[in-house]
Amino acid sequence: MPPLAALRAFSAFADSRNLVDAGAALNVSHAAVSQQLRLLEKHMGLKLLDRRGRAMQLTAEGEELARALQTGFARISQAVEDLTSAREARPLHVTCTPTFAANWLMPRLAQFRTAQPDIDLVIDPTGGLVDPTPGGVDLGLRFGTGGWPGVESEMLVRSGLVILAAPDLVPGNRVTAPEDLLSYPWIEELGTTEATQWLRKRGIDDAKIRTRIALPGNLLLDGARDGQGIAVTVRVFAEPDLQAGRLVELFCEEEGTGYHIVTHPSPLRRPARAFIRWLKQQDI
Repeated sequence: MPPLAALRAFSAFADSRNLVDAGAALNVSHAAVSQQLRLLEKHMGLKLLDRRGRAMQLTAEGEELARALQTGFARISQAVEDLTSAREARPLHVTCTPTFAANWLMPRLAQFRTAQPDIDLVIDPTGGLVDPTPGGVDLGLRFGTGGWPGVESEMLVRSGLVILAAPDLVPGNRVTAPEDLLSYPWIEELGTTEATQWLRKRGIDDAKIRTRIALPGNLLLDGARDGQGIAVTVRVFAEPDLQAGRLVELFCEEEGTGYHIVTHPSPLRRPARAFIRWLKQQDI
């Protein structure tokens, strides 16, 4: 096959029959177009242009090639348009923990729907880690310190972890050391390990916990308020309950943690860029 640049130059000339116009269409000089035309003729071993008159004309072979290129480039252009349109039309797929979805995202989401009514959304709450991938999940909202391999992350909501309980579960707040928590029941968000990690970092075998209940993250604070057990959650979500006295703080963990916007390193789709801009505009 001849070089693609030479074929594009020839097709542009065939469309306009003018070197200057062909150069303008390709954003190059007319001399560059002329050079590509000579290169194409040399490569194919055919006379594609008749240069005897004041203006160059296509030979019979040139006309045949021009028709083929017109059809070929038109089909390529249509395929690119169809593929990119389908990519942009696919719903925006966002993954996050159920806790984040219930306590932060859903109360604000109506604002995004008003601002971007043309963007369809899939909110996928899960306790497990899901990496964004081209053609799959567009972005995630993930708790931690950032720096996860294979993805890009940017802090959105800075907040530490808090270990809390209902006042009736720990009357007089007699908990003075992490070991004291083993005699209480625990409730944990399905798919997460914050409680286990917090205990193990303090040298405590979490297997010694008296009882444990795993439930969806959107029910975690409800269970804690009802006195069903000790809970570990993000402070920013529990702040209203702590201030109102419905829950009491037993321990707090501040380690530069928070919820991050997590994306794949590849270029983002327009809906994903719009969603991220909206996230950053929110009152944290």
